[in-house]
Amino acid sequence: MQFESLKVYCDVARHRSFSEAAAANEISQSAVSQIVGQLEKRLGVLLVDRSRRPLRLTREGRVYYDGCRKLVEQYLGVEAAVRTLNAEIGSQVRVAAIYSVGLRDMSQVVQRFEARHPGVEVGIEYLHPDKVYEKVLDGTADLGLVSFPQPNRKLAALPWREEEMVVACARSHPFSAKRSLRPAQLDGQKFVAFDKGLAIRRKVDRFLRDHGVSVEVVLEFDNVENIKQAIEIPAGIALLPRPALERELRAGTLAAVPLADAQLVRPLGVIQRRSPRPSAAAQALVELLRQPDEPGGGNGAPAGSSSRRGAP
Repeated sequence: MQFESLKVYCDVARHRSFSEAAAANEISQSAVSQIVGQLEKRLGVLLVDRSRRPLRLTREGRVYYDGCRKLVEQYLGVEAAVRTLNAEIGSQVRVAAIYSVGLRDMSQVVQRFEARHPGVEVGIEYLHPDKVYEKVLDGTADLGLVSFPQPNRKLAALPWREEEMVVACARSHPFSAKRSLRPAQLDGQKFVAFDKGLAIRRKVDRFLRDHGVSVEVVLEFDNVENIKQAIEIPAGIALLPRPALERELRAGTLAAVPLADAQLVRPLGVIQRRSPRPSAAAQALVELLRQPDEPGGGNGAPAGSSSRRGAP
């Protein structure tokens, strides 16, 4: 029995979906179905109740998942430990980051880091927040850059910086001429929001609710880039981190209006596995990121960002 089959089954159980497990493993949904079917044939039991949506595990399936999950975690931990032994200065630091960390700013950080540590390559991949956590957990990323970082027993979270949230709108919108806006002035506005499953959406919703503001959500996206494009149409306004708007502000396509009589910030943090510890190179990158008064470092530093792969 191959390790990959156990991991695929665990992903089916965790996501309760063949399609999401297929996406997580970059294989077809048909391949996932075949893998689960082969496991069931081998064991002589039904593991997944396919008659329900979302899928549910049978009693045997739950027992099998509990055991397989531990095996998969142990195996991934061993792999990560071996990688760490070889991840000395002079190798590679793999970073997974949310889309809105910013390209220009991270490019400057990478250039400074590689100048200080010749021979070390920094690779950055921009992903959905859930994928950032997954990559750090399974050891395919040394560090994760996320907003509203959530530590747990396997992940440590280090504070990085806080970013001011502003009202983002098209230049044609009446708000663009304002020097500042009180939260009450957002009431009734057409609003482009983050997806409901994201921490930043919950934070924004709570902020609006606390100020007695009701907006009309017209569109929802899981990343800043799509939200900015929707604002330019213009489909509505949004509350976004100001550093994420630097490119549009320079181009004159969007306006960023500060909030008055209220404060809303987005905390950014670095997540990493508690065990094994990140490589010396990864720790050096974290130290550089958290240095104050430099682009990409310290609280309140501007955030643009750049990387070898670029943001989707």
